[in-house]
Amino acid sequence: MSAAREMLCDTARAVFAEAAEAGMAPVEAAGFDLLLVPEADGGFGGDWGDANAVLRIAGVAVPDLPVAERILSGLGDAPKTLHAAATVGLMAGAMGQALALSIEHVNTRQQFGRPLGKFQAVQQSLAVLACEVAAVDAAAAAMAARLDAAGLDAEAADFEIAAAKLRANRAVGIVTAVAHQVHGAIGFTREYDLHRVTIPLMRWRGLHGNDAYWAERLGRQVAGFGGRGLWETLTARAE
Repeated sequence: MSAAREMLCDTARAVFAEAAEAGMAPVEAAGFDLLLVPEADGGFGGDWGDANAVLRIAGVAVPDLPVAERILSGLGDAPKTLHAAATVGLMAGAMGQALALSIEHVNTRQQFGRPLGKFQAVQQSLAVLACEVAAVDAAAAAMAARLDAAGLDAEAADFEIAAAKLRANRAVGIVTAVAHQVHGAIGFTREYDLHRVTIPLMRWRGLHGNDAYWAERLGRQVAGFGGRGLWETLTARAE
């Protein structure tokens, strides 16, 4: 992570901590609508990697506030696909938090005289959860790289956006189920933090296109590439 992005993330954490109590006012005052605006136009001059990093933090700290909409407002009438891309960042952050909470819980909760995390069945469930989180992280990173390479041209990055949103959508069911399974009853209580990320995850799954929408959109592109064309496209974009 660059020094500038690390400073941006530190700022985001501080702003969102205040926003968790005060609402959107601190976010608006912090100028996140200028994050993706070029420096020549008076903005921060950030890229999608920066936006993705901020959105991941928002997905944990303030999942119910319209941070994504605020960031994209600086671009004017942003296309639906960019809103979907922003939602992937929120989802990646929330899934990472669900994993972190699950690991912490199984390492502290005792059952039959030892931590839950010592039981092989629990370890296997957490491994599945961790794989889903890692897959969404990778999809979000690939999408960010493509958007940055395309100058935030959503149409040029449509393949990566569709793949990332579909992968994140499909991970929601597994992530929320496993996280709540390893937590047991406490995971469903209002006093515990797990529901603060799992409920938004289920909402974000259908936001800006559900599984079927993105599967069809991605499938049409893959079919259009053809077998050889798909491989050539993927390798070219990975360079």
